[in-house]
Amino acid sequence: MRIVLTGGGTGGHIYPAIAVGKHMKQQHPDTQLLYIGTSRGLESRIVPEQGIPFEAVEITGFRRKLSFENVKTIVRFLKGVQRSKQLLRQFKPDIVVGTGGYVCGPVVYAAAKLGIPTFIHEQNAIPGLTNQFLSKYVSAVGVSFKESQAHFAKAKRSVYTGNPCATNVLRAPAGKGCESLGLPAKSKFVLMVGGSRGAKALNEAMIAMAPFLCHLPDVYFVFVTGESYYESTLNRIEQAVPGGTKQLKVLPYLHNMAEVLADATIVVSRSGASSLAEMTALGLPSILIPSPNVTNNHQEANARSLVEAGAAEMVLEKELTGESLLTRIQAIVYDDTRMKQMSQASKRLSVPDSASLIEAELNRLIASK
Repeated sequence: MRIVLTGGGTGGHIYPAIAVGKHMKQQHPDTQLLYIGTSRGLESRIVPEQGIPFEAVEITGFRRKLSFENVKTIVRFLKGVQRSKQLLRQFKPDIVVGTGGYVCGPVVYAAAKLGIPTFIHEQNAIPGLTNQFLSKYVSAVGVSFKESQAHFAKAKRSVYTGNPCATNVLRAPAGKGCESLGLPAKSKFVLMVGGSRGAKALNEAMIAMAPFLCHLPDVYFVFVTGESYYESTLNRIEQAVPGGTKQLKVLPYLHNMAEVLADATIVVSRSGASSLAEMTALGLPSILIPSPNVTNNHQEANARSLVEAGAAEMVLEKELTGESLLTRIQAIVYDDTRMKQMSQASKRLSVPDSASLIEAELNRLIASK
């Protein structure tokens, strides 16, 4: 089996594509992969690190306001389609899988025009522009949120698959997360993380919270700042809490996020689709602070899906303070009944066999060619 993967711009598009590719290779060891992204996107670094062959297509996204730059983007798109057709003819894939981001546009469109089976996956509750455009041409669309299917009414076929990133965390061994953090086994701990690059608003809240963590003496806090914020945040926390506190661990990045999530008690985070998929797969309660700086405000829509199900609380960034966040955490972690209810609600939202569902859909599309 030969599969082309494409998706880029953010980890939320890249990691689901990688998860699909890895799952297909596990299930079908003779599978050959090719990832097509942009040379300037995160995928150009992340994908080769995963040992997946990578090729680049140069393309930029459309601006939502009238702009001459959009004319240039159309020209780049057409050139990208030609470059994509060249790569596809060379690789001869059985199917092309796109996971969003503007690079998917020329690659998936080119595949559809060449008669290659195509599948796109939408991670967010509100679909991105590229996937909405491509849905008219592809063989099938997979969605992470059931409510997203309404946005793809004109697609040939849409299926509720969940997010393939969920599969990874379920394979993480219990206890390894606490061990890697130097915490006692089965510790109660709050994981605070602002995404792969960090989030200034969450950092500010953590700095404000730090002097008052002593009010939760049996709870540890693991705070992931993002590499660019690490030094300044750590310095300000040390100033706020001279001598430090054993309850708080401040880290720039987590390379074993799956293991740490598997041991966490509650998560405070942004509401990117892949992160939510991992949390719900594990049945984790959460407090979500959606990023206001994303297209269509889709993180707030993602968060509301969990809130309405009883799996999470949401705090808008403009309303976030360290004091109010600590109060919310305290109210949840010391209420066993509520913790259990939120955990069960979270688990009900999960699609733990997402990668297998996508595999079945890809096999169906290839067989029906």
